[in-house]
Amino acid sequence: MLQTRGVAAVEELVILAGIYAAISAWTVHFSATQPALAITNLVVGIALAVLGLCMSMVPERSQDLNFVVLLMGAWLIIAPWVVGQGADTGTILSNVITGACVCLFSLTAGGLLMTKSRT
Repeated sequence: MLQTRGVAAVEELVILAGIYAAISAWTVHFSATQPALAITNLVVGIALAVLGLCMSMVPERSQDLNFVVLLMGAWLIIAPWVVGQGADTGTILSNVITGACVCLFSLTAGGLLMTKSRT
């Protein structure tokens, strides 16, 4: 039971990262210069927040969704070069750091779930 609480805590960090990704275009101020990247971050951020909420409610059933969260984190990392056109340093750093945190949270939750299933 304690390990699923740890997984739920990590998934709650995914919720926070998703909320930040959703509002990052307006907090870092690239919504006017990079509208396609702003929409991408908004959609991915909302999806991450919803997935994190679902996974924190039932952490023992969230192993398959961790892979989806990992892919979304990877997408956040590469999105400034794929979607953005001439993104500046602040935009790139915001996406790369947020995506790396999401990937780290997903891998941590997956690792906690794997150790739980082994014991």
